[in-house]
Amino acid sequence: MGHDVGQWFKSSYSGGSGTECVEVADLSATVGVRDSTRPEGPHICVGRAAWVGFVGSVGEQSR
Repeated sequence: MGHDVGQWFKSSYSGGSGTECVEVADLSATVGVRDSTRPEGPHICVGRAAWVGFVGSVGEQSR
């Protein structure tokens, strides 16, 4: 899977306190997910189709 460095960003739903947020990045072949409080720490990479399914499922739950 692609691990190329991408631009990491937080969701617009993240609070301003700077705690307990995840960041995502559009990597070359995957989507990266990491803990925003540990940007130098580990991250996971998931396939684009899996990420789209996850975000769609979370969106459905919040309606």
